[in-house]
Amino acid sequence: MGTVAVTDESFEADVLKSGKPVLVDFWAEWCGPCKQIAPALEQIAAELGEQVTVAKLNIEDSPNTPSRYGVRGIPTMMLFKDGQMTAMKVGAMPKQKIVDWLNESGVG
Repeated sequence: MGTVAVTDESFEADVLKSGKPVLVDFWAEWCGPCKQIAPALEQIAAELGEQVTVAKLNIEDSPNTPSRYGVRGIPTMMLFKDGQMTAMKVGAMPKQKIVDWLNESGVG
């Protein structure tokens, strides 16, 4: 399973009401670091898809959700569990660092 696109409209159903943790990547088309981490997020989605959903939210197409959660820079990754944001990282990082962060956050 690959990453899932979410929007302002689908955020509540896809993320907040999800039965498993959801890693949300806030990104934009013009963001170089966002494009750098995209392949790593696809691999994580494929490898850890049983434990976590990896969702991508384009901040330009869906500006309400990022402003609600105080996203100031991208890429910003937020981990949601049971409808609550439980962890956040800002900036690009290698795949293993993302996996380590997920493990530290109780995923995986």
